[in-house]
Amino acid sequence: LPLAVAFNTARISALKTNKEIIVSEIGIVQGELIIPVTISVSPLPAKKGGSKLLMVTFSDSKISSTTIQPTVFDEKIYLNQYTLNMEEEVKELKTKLQATYEQLDASYENMQSFNEELLSANEEMQSTNEEMQSVNEELDTINSNYQQKNKELIESNDDLNNYFRSNINGQLFINNELRLMKFSPGAVNQINLVESDIGRPLSNISTNIKFETIIDDIKDVIDNGNVIKKEIETNNGKWYQIMTMPYVGQADNKRHGAIITFNDITLLKDTQLELAKTNKNLLRINEDLDNFVHVASHDLIAPLTSIESSIGVMNALKITNPELDEFLNVINLSVKKFRVLIKDIATIANLENGKREIDMVDIEDIVSNIEWSLDSQIKKSGATINRDIKISHIRFSKKNLRSILYNLISNGIKFSQDKPPIINIETRKDGKNVILSVQDNGIGMKSQDIQKIFKLYGRLHHVVEGQGIGLYLAKKLIDAANGNIVVESEPGKGSKFILYFNAEDVSQEVKSSYQKQLQN
Repeated sequence: LPLAVAFNTARISALKTNKEIIVSEIGIVQGELIIPVTISVSPLPAKKGGSKLLMVTFSDSKISSTTIQPTVFDEKIYLNQYTLNMEEEVKELKTKLQATYEQLDASYENMQSFNEELLSANEEMQSTNEEMQSVNEELDTINSNYQQKNKELIESNDDLNNYFRSNINGQLFINNELRLMKFSPGAVNQINLVESDIGRPLSNISTNIKFETIIDDIKDVIDNGNVIKKEIETNNGKWYQIMTMPYVGQADNKRHGAIITFNDITLLKDTQLELAKTNKNLLRINEDLDNFVHVASHDLIAPLTSIESSIGVMNALKITNPELDEFLNVINLSVKKFRVLIKDIATIANLENGKREIDMVDIEDIVSNIEWSLDSQIKKSGATINRDIKISHIRFSKKNLRSILYNLISNGIKFSQDKPPIINIETRKDGKNVILSVQDNGIGMKSQDIQKIFKLYGRLHHVVEGQGIGLYLAKKLIDAANGNIVVESEPGKGSKFILYFNAEDVSQEVKSSYQKQLQN
């Protein structure tokens, strides 16, 4: 204990004074002996800012050779000093402890504030995390949409590429600067294009088509949005229909160039040439036939007139032989039929040659004229003709319409049953058609026989005189006017002939009359 007290006191003094402190005569008890010890505490030089070091030397007081006068150890004095030193250290420690407490309090407050900031930051991070989670979900949705769109774009691109690959017709895509942007594989063989032509001005690309106006056509399409179609011949003799149309963007609906499509019409052109040659030959043949019919009918009329004159002389003679009188009646009837046949042949020739005049025909007037012509047959058969005329005028050839109605009315009288004929004539409007119908109560016909009556010389009954030309002519006349004729008939219940005329053919001068009739 004395050595510890002496060392502690010397240590404090050496640190304060920065000088060597020597204390001698410190009694160290070693068993029954007390050994005097001298202790030396010397400060050692240290680097600036470094820790202070002390060198402590212990020696026997009897052999101490120091030049410095040592201080004799007095235990009581040193204990008091030790106590004072300890009190100072305690006081210093308390001061440091107090400062430490104050620093700890400040640090605690800072930590509390920092903790609150951390809590606030954590709440913000939590909110940000939720927002990021929401954004992440939106991004996932957007990503899924983009993947779907990308898939659709890939499929569309595949469809487009396969379309280009399978399209035998050539297609060129030209931008607003008149540069070639794309072309289908079919265009390679048609107009001699190569892959290196993409991006080049169209005017600098050499092709095998005779198309001098292609640049002007493209400019017209881009500027005005027109669609231009032309037929162009290539240098190798092939023909193409070239259609130039605008390339319109879907997003802005603006014209960004033009599309040129090449359709091979070489076969069509060859067919047209063949048809033109065939048509020319048919026209020549038809003209020859017309000339033959006209010449034949004209040449037959002269001898027929002579025969009729001779028969007239014979008719004036008094014949007593009944057999000769019977033969004379047969000759008269045959000559009469021969003249009618020549007239019908001439009528067919005129019809085939397109020789017909179009008039606004008054139906009432036509029917009255026919009744006057058939007056003897009407009286003889006791026929009744009823009229229900809602449309008074029809645009048609007057002579042809009279011929048709005359044939239908006379047939209704000829092919009657054992009762008096009743013939109903009606006109009406049905949409775009004007309908004229003639219905009788005659013998009628089977449905399978209806088409036969419209064939040349097509007769169902031979007990009644006739050549089988009348209904054939009626059908030809109606068809030539873009109309139609329909028959409704049953055996024993009569027949109804329905004629359809296009109401659009009615001229302007009678349209107002039509409207008044329809209103009434």
